[in-house]
Amino acid sequence: VQLQASGGGLVQPGGSLRLSCAASGDTITLYDIGWFRQAPGQEREGVSCISDSDGRTYYADSVKGRFTISRAHGKNAVYLEMNSLIPEDTAVYYCATVYCDMGIGPLRSSNWGQGTQVTVSS
Repeated sequence: VQLQASGGGLVQPGGSLRLSCAASGDTITLYDIGWFRQAPGQEREGVSCISDSDGRTYYADSVKGRFTISRAHGKNAVYLEMNSLIPEDTAVYYCATVYCDMGIGPLRSSNWGQGTQVTVSS
């Protein structure tokens, strides 16, 4: 499977964006999918993931209550809805196939797609 993240952009604090992770070459519902982000000079952070079997989701504490991961109905994609954005959310966001551990987050990532830049600034 090949993954491609899109939907990033420049948004003011408090605003919203929806990122899309589109798959080709295979059906995305066969995989656990994770979203990661990396800001300049910082380590990569696994922010969310969704399981293939039962749709359970994981969120990092830094985004819990503000971000929502979901599978796109009728499309071979996974979304990351981001609300109440803050400047600390500024990063390049990536999606990948993972093992979604509900206690730890996205693990054993592979099939990384090209990232999409999210900038939160006034």
